[in-house]
Amino acid sequence: IAGAVLQEVLHRSGKQLVARHGTPLDRHGKPCDPSFIIVGYGKLGGLELGYGSDLDLVFIHDADAQRDTVGGSKPLDGASFYARLGQKIIHLLTTSMGSGLLYEVDMRLRPSGASGLLVTSLDGFALYQRGQAWTWEHQALVRARVVVGDSALAARFDTVRADVLAQPRELSALRQEVREMRQKMRDHLAPKDPSEIDLKHSPGGLVDIEFLVQFLTLAYAPAHPALTQWPDNVRLLDTLAEQGLLPAADAEALKAAYLALRRAGHARALAGADKALSPEELVAERELVQRFWTDIMHDDA
Repeated sequence: IAGAVLQEVLHRSGKQLVARHGTPLDRHGKPCDPSFIIVGYGKLGGLELGYGSDLDLVFIHDADAQRDTVGGSKPLDGASFYARLGQKIIHLLTTSMGSGLLYEVDMRLRPSGASGLLVTSLDGFALYQRGQAWTWEHQALVRARVVVGDSALAARFDTVRADVLAQPRELSALRQEVREMRQKMRDHLAPKDPSEIDLKHSPGGLVDIEFLVQFLTLAYAPAHPALTQWPDNVRLLDTLAEQGLLPAADAEALKAAYLALRRAGHARALAGADKALSPEELVAERELVQRFWTDIMHDDA
């Protein structure tokens, strides 16, 4: 549903802008059609949207930012055209109507975060990811995928994503950085009272599984490029087992725990409840995840 909505919103937004400002041009001076993609991160990218989820989005273009558009009554340079396209997409998604809004949108995962450009060129995105991005941004890239947009640009994005994920990394430093980021999230988002259990952020919750999968992907993708193919936890766990990087029984156990926690989250969202679990709920699953976290993330041998 989100993909269909984004496709229609992109189509309508692009059509309105081209009618007014004309068509942007690529670096060879040829019209773009439209050389733009919407990349989904987080739950959208990882194929795990729930009821009430927002959309983590990144906008990427491949036009010449300096050339003016052609064919419209009010030409714009390429950078301004795509900035307005991004703004219009967000406006259509988030405008409150009588029946509500389409989706809440989160753009903070774009290069340089809230201080960065709303729409980035593919070359700029690649340069940032290869030279400036933090480890947590590469973790986020594990769950990124093109949702809608130009197919040729989407293929080039996939190549950049695979190359970045397959960068060689020093294993102990990677493990330390992932652990530190996980602890920061716990400190800010997990309940302070240990008797209160959040199915996402408490020890043994969904985020622990996500971080384990992201760590294993970044650690082993340089030697196992198959790990760059999928953005979702289920197929990544399958691939880790197929590549001999995780025992099949362990991968299945983590998948089962992950799906059980997700089912619980969906049920709570439908009921309008918070994400708190009772101490008696999903005990075996949460304890299993904590054991895997300890075994994998505290093994510096």
